[in-house]
Amino acid sequence: MGWRRITAISLAAVLVAGGAVALGFFATHAPASVATALPGATPDPGSPATHTPGDRPTPTDAARPAPTASPTPIALVPRFDKAARSHDDPTSIWVVVDKDRPLQPADYTPPDLVTVPVPHVWEPQLRREASDAVVALFAAFTAETGLKLQSQSSYRSYPTQVAVYNDDVSAHGQAVADTSTARPGTSEHQTGLAIDISALPASCSLDACFGATPQGTWLAHNAWKYGFLLRYPEDKVAVTGYAYEPWHFRYIGVDLATEMHTDGVTTLEEFFGLPAAPTYH
Repeated sequence: MGWRRITAISLAAVLVAGGAVALGFFATHAPASVATALPGATPDPGSPATHTPGDRPTPTDAARPAPTASPTPIALVPRFDKAARSHDDPTSIWVVVDKDRPLQPADYTPPDLVTVPVPHVWEPQLRREASDAVVALFAAFTAETGLKLQSQSSYRSYPTQVAVYNDDVSAHGQAVADTSTARPGTSEHQTGLAIDISALPASCSLDACFGATPQGTWLAHNAWKYGFLLRYPEDKVAVTGYAYEPWHFRYIGVDLATEMHTDGVTTLEEFFGLPAAPTYH
């Protein structure tokens, strides 16, 4: 073997040995992402390099965004249906009768009149539903106050209203009569839904001072609970066309009476958006 051959073999051995040393040093000191790619290197289980392509890590629950809560639906309160009953049909308990809205027909007679079993001046008749409400109203008043009420006047037929109106005209003249007594065919009493109430024993009967009596005060504050409306308030003469009558109550049903009380509206004309009726046309 010549020197040249020995030298070449020795040099090759040195290069191989040196490369192994260098490779070992690089594997020891290089970053894990690189070192693990080297031949013979042991992968680091915690290193991202251990994941194969397409094998993405699953995010933890903490990393996931919290689901957005669905908004709570707003409960809609149904509006009071002002057209649920007729304002024109005389058989409707919501019929509006005033100087501009006469009954149709003018000589209308209610179909279900009954005698109201309460104390009275003149024997009272009303439509059955209104009669039952009056009985409950009178009983509640006596239970709460220990006092008593009586019916002064209730249903009046067309012929009776003719006589009542003519008597008022004869006594006070038509101009005055028209502020206190309805002309025939325009009276709420003819509907069988209106009642004039007085104290028992009598005190301020059919007089404005009735409003200041215990009976008048209680009725003004509580009649709505039984479906009644104080039909001719003191401050609404320009709307109703009649002077203050704290004794005159009109049955309209508990639902409508409650709605009007809640809204603070005191006349049927205003509540239903009808024209005021201060005079006859």
